[in-house]
Formats: sequence, structure tokens, C-alpha cells
Amino acid sequence: MRLKTIQLKNFKRFHELTINLGDEPKKIVALVGPNGSGKSSVFDAFEESSNNFYGGQHQAAFASKSFYLPGGTKEYSKSEAVKITPASGTLEKKSFYIRTAYRYTSSLGIDAIRKIPLAVDESRPGSSIQLDSRAQKNYERLMGSFIEEVFDKDKTGKEWATEKLGVLNGILERVLDIRISNLGNITEDRGQLWFEKGTSKDFPYMNLSSGEKEVMDIVLDLIIKTKEFNDTVFCIDEPELHLNTAIQRKLLIEIEKLIPENSQLWVATHSVGFLRALQRDLKDKTAVIDFTMQDFDNPIVLKPIRGTRKDWERIFQTALEDLTGLMAPEVIIYCEGTPESSPSGDEQGLDADVYNEIFFEEYNQALFVSSGGGGAMQKNALLALKVLNKAFKDVQLLLLKDRDTLSDEQRDQFLGEDFSNKMLKRHEIENYLFDKEILKKYCASYSTTFDEARYDSKVTDINLQDLKPVQDDIKVSCGATGAVADFKRELAKFISKDTAVYKDLKFVIF
Repeated sequence: MRLKTIQLKNFKRFHELTINLGDEPKKIVALVGPNGSGKSSVFDAFEESSNNFYGGQHQAAFASKSFYLPGGTKEYSKSEAVKITPASGTLEKKSFYIRTAYRYTSSLGIDAIRKIPLAVDESRPGSSIQLDSRAQKNYERLMGSFIEEVFDKDKTGKEWATEKLGVLNGILERVLDIRISNLGNITEDRGQLWFEKGTSKDFPYMNLSSGEKEVMDIVLDLIIKTKEFNDTVFCIDEPELHLNTAIQRKLLIEIEKLIPENSQLWVATHSVGFLRALQRDLKDKTAVIDFTMQDFDNPIVLKPIRGTRKDWERIFQTALEDLTGLMAPEVIIYCEGTPESSPSGDEQGLDADVYNEIFFEEYNQALFVSSGGGGAMQKNALLALKVLNKAFKDVQLLLLKDRDTLSDEQRDQFLGEDFSNKMLKRHEIENYLFDKEILKKYCASYSTTFDEARYDSKVTDINLQDLKPVQDDIKVSCGATGAVADFKRELAKFISKDTAVYKDLKFVIF
């Protein structure tokens, strides 16, 4: 089960909110924003939808925005307030599985083995503000599965315990520095999980730190529940609770592995560790919905962010506040073009804007910076390289020059054996932007006719010709209006990973 659209009308803090995830929703959906921005309210809407199968609905005083508006009605219609459209299939009882931010089970302790069906969720919280204490029941389910999987079967009890410990410890060791040493023994009044850490052996669950319990709770829950909740939207509100940044990142990677491929994981977060995992480790599987600075008193349509560096700077600002400036890219590429610090103009920073647009998805940890042209560029770049090499030891610094009129031999001389020197194979960036492959994609998108005859009369060598004198004609051949600089920035959006132009640029630079 993956969701396609969510429409909320006068629900909680939203006047009219639509979240549109497109026709092929990603496996992970991250709701990102500061406290109070409305992330948890979306999960309350999912809980309200689940009430169609569990019975009941939220009270108007909790669910309806109209309840608190001057002159607003005290009535509440769930069917009008919450509309959810899955990408395929229909919603049912097991469509949602929700964990609130208030997860806390201080200790475990059982004195009998009993069967607890997975679909029976006695500890299910009714809203995002309620306590979520499922660890005890999940431990009971784990131990109850012993009878089911061992009694009258070929598997021995030792084999069963080794198998379960292998799965649990495999995850715990990748996230924390603890291991489960023993699953417990009810007949010896040891009906809880036992752990080892460093030189400490066989200590009980209750002695774990809050963060360790947090990880153990989520991991055990998903291992147990995904057996039956295998076509489900899993929602975890603030999974980073009590966890440091490094553990957050590792935990999200493991959570994603536990979620079935046909299911979906929704997380509400504003933590650095989770954002780093979403940005880098899980970027191809993730849709990020930005709740920052939204006016939910008006109709709002939210779609996944595109993932440019500016998008991520805005997202990280929520987590880091005034520390955002300390975030450094992994690669800085100095390219030609008028620097942004120069007097204003249409082409100010254009080359850098184009490169950043083209590579934002695959290389969102790379930052292109315009640094002048010719000798000025090399002088500016070399000065910056000296400064940045001292400030950021882990930042890779590259120098990207236009080819201009250089011969193949001259180009090879510049490149030499220094990996930090890069040079385009074509005259300059316009020779990539004005490639027929890209212009035809642009025209198809804007439903204009590409005047190929006019183009061919002006462009005789796409690789080495200086195209700036004929760029107005190229723009007209595409039926485009407005400034040429805007046209070029727009063309950059059509140099996607499946184009030959993208592959050529990628090979030259990276």
C-alpha cells in the first residue's frame, strides 16, 4: 500500500491541505518542519481513516479546525475532512500502522506464554498525542511464536533462539553497541530480554538507556508486525526521540530495510541524522514534504521537494537553526561565469545555476560556484582553494573551465595529471544547453514547435561553435519568449539523467 494523495479540509490546523505524491509514490515519505508545523496532524488523519475499520471517530473538539474559528460550526464530518487516495487498491483495516512520538516502555516482564494475534492491537494509541507502549505486547508475541514455530516441528528450541537473536542482533549491532544475550526464560522468572554491552553481560531490558530502548522498541515492533502488515503504510512520528545524530541515521537505514517493498514508510522528523539519511543514503527512495513556513490558513498543495542544494539548506535550517552556515558541501566546483557578487544582471551566476540545476539530484553534495572567466576565474579559484583547503579538510575542490577555442592538444595539456582540473569537451555550457536533444524536450514540454530548419541555419557545429551570437535565434526556433538567460536556466531542467548531454557532462566533471 502506497498513498498517492491526501486531502484534508478543516482538519486540525489545516484549512485545505493537499499532499500530492504523484502517480508513482516513493517508498519513504518524510514530513519535515519545525515543531507545531502540522506534521503529526497528518498522522491523526491516517488514524481517523483507520477508525473506519476499528470503529468510532475523533471528537470535533480534537479534529475540526472549524470548532475554534470565530463563528465556526461545532459539527464535524469525517468524510469531508479526510480523503485519502492510494496508488492502487483500497484502504482496509491493515492499511495503516502508526507509532506516536510518545513511545515508552520502561521495563518488560511476562510470566506466561499466550497467543496474541498480530491484528489485535490492544495497545494501539488513538491519536498522535497518546502514549504508545507496544514493546511489552511485542515481546509476548515474540515468545508466543516459539510454540508455533517449534512445537511439533523439526526445528529445535536452540535453533529457534539462534535464528531470532541473529536477526535482532544483526540490526542492533549496525545501530548500537549492544547485543541481546538471552531472549528470556519464563519458567525461571526471567520473562524479559537480556543484553550484553562491552564487559557487562546479561543485564535486563530495564537497564538500557532511553535511546537504546527506543531502538529496541521500533526494531522489534517492525520485525513482528511486518509479517502480517505487509501491504501497509507505516507511520513513525519523530523516530529520532532520545537518539544522537549518528544513531538516527543508522536506524532509518535499518527501518527502511524492514519495511516491505510494496509498503510505504512515513516519518515526521526535523533531526539532522534522519535528514542526512534521507538526503544521501535513501535519496532515490524518498519524497520529502516541506512543512516549513507554510500558511495552512489558506489552501495549500504540497509536493515533494526537488532536492536541490537550496532545498536542503532550507530543510537543514529547521534542524540546525543558525548553525546551518557550518554545513559544507563535499565537492565545490569553481566554474566560469559572472560571480553572484558582481553587479546584477541576467547572466549573474548563470553557469553555476545551470550546473547546480543539472546535477542537484545525483550530486546534491556538490556545489558549483561562478568565479569569473579566463584568467580572473583561475586567480579567484586558486585563492578560494587555498582558503577552503584550510577551513574544510574533507571538501574536494575542482576547477572547471570552458574549452573555448582550445585544440584537443591544448585541452589535454590543461587537464594534465591533476584530477582537480576539469574542462568541457564543448566550447562552453551553451553548447550543451542548445543541443537538439534538449531543445526538443523543451518544446515537447511547452507544446511549441521546434523550427529545426532555422536552428540548422544558425548552428553548424554544436561542439565547438560560439553560440552566444545566435542564441536569440535559437530561442525563437523553440517558440520561447522572455530573456535569453531565463531560457537557458529553463533548458537546464531538461538535461536529465537519461539524456546523452547529461552523461557527457557527468563524464567530464565527475
